[in-house]
Amino acid sequence: MAGQRARELRAAGRDILGLTAGEPDFETPEHIKQAAIRAMAAGQTRYTDVGGTPALKEAIAGKFLTENGLAYTPGEIIVGTGAKQVIFNALMCTVAAGDEVIVPAPYWVSYPDIALLAGGVPVFVDCPAASGFKLQPADLERAITGKTRWLMLNSPNNPSGATYTRAELQALAEVLRRHPHVWVLTDDIYEHLIYGDVEFATMAEAAPDLKDRTLTVNGVSKAYAMTGWRIGYGAGPSALIKAMVKLQSQSTSGPNSIAQAASIAALTGPQETIATNRLEYQKRRDTVVAALNAIDGIQCDVPDGAFYIFASCSALFGLRNRKGTVIESSDDWVMHLLDSQDLAALQGSAYGVPTHFRLSFAASTEQLLEGCRRIARAREELSGQAINQEPQ
Repeated sequence: MAGQRARELRAAGRDILGLTAGEPDFETPEHIKQAAIRAMAAGQTRYTDVGGTPALKEAIAGKFLTENGLAYTPGEIIVGTGAKQVIFNALMCTVAAGDEVIVPAPYWVSYPDIALLAGGVPVFVDCPAASGFKLQPADLERAITGKTRWLMLNSPNNPSGATYTRAELQALAEVLRRHPHVWVLTDDIYEHLIYGDVEFATMAEAAPDLKDRTLTVNGVSKAYAMTGWRIGYGAGPSALIKAMVKLQSQSTSGPNSIAQAASIAALTGPQETIATNRLEYQKRRDTVVAALNAIDGIQCDVPDGAFYIFASCSALFGLRNRKGTVIESSDDWVMHLLDSQDLAALQGSAYGVPTHFRLSFAASTEQLLEGCRRIARAREELSGQAINQEPQ
């Protein structure tokens, strides 16, 4: 809704400031680009193995072993056209009509839709700000039924930035051990975008006994600023990977050959840009959080990871803008930002949390500060009596 309205306003000549990007604003590192050029010059322009080239699988296996302490064979690894395809393949190969997929909210928008496309039923579990936007063991226990097939975990999380500690994953694992029919899909695409003293952990590493029913998904898009290269990968039990490769063979076949060569350079080459970019993201994060929390009615905690701010606007509900429209949800607030201040943000309802809205700080500091100024002006335009909301 807001996205369509933003496109209409741009078409009408309005200068819309967009803080919605789900991709880094940094350039792909030069050594990765050069690897792609060398691959083209060497004639690596043919079809590859459906599940990825042996060389890229070797690089992925090395990454998992070195960074996560996880050992995988080539037969336990699949490379797809982005991490989304890997997730899609997994659910399409395993979810039958009526099977349930547990989706903690807030969630990445594709999880429930992929479950529905597979014939499954997404089961949403609210994870409020009071719990750090993280799934609690007792809530997981209540959500599991005999029909549960998968638990989806995304850490760091899009949109909240919530990042599970090893201890928190182990607490969830205690629940999962009582339900051996439930598999775990961990989407670790923001693994390298974690700030401060928080350490990354993933379920197969935190609970090794669950590795044989865990699919660990990752990719090069966020860490290496390679969203357009479209390479994601997953590792899990060989029987699952074999089924996923078979499905991929009849849908897209193998991923782009040049992008696979570039991804080898990303995973095995210099890693300095990750730390450099992460430091810049952290500075931007702190700037935006401080600016937003200074605005009456806007409240946000400091995210541990990813490059999004997930802020509550519930204190504004019940207020009216100058057109007389009542702000009743984040959808209304986001439309007000767009119409009155030419600022594009994303409504929290898309992520299962209608009290919040998402801003991306994958933008320049100047753009971010201007966005915050526009939010402040949009707030000043509201008047009336706010509705009391439950603490967020």
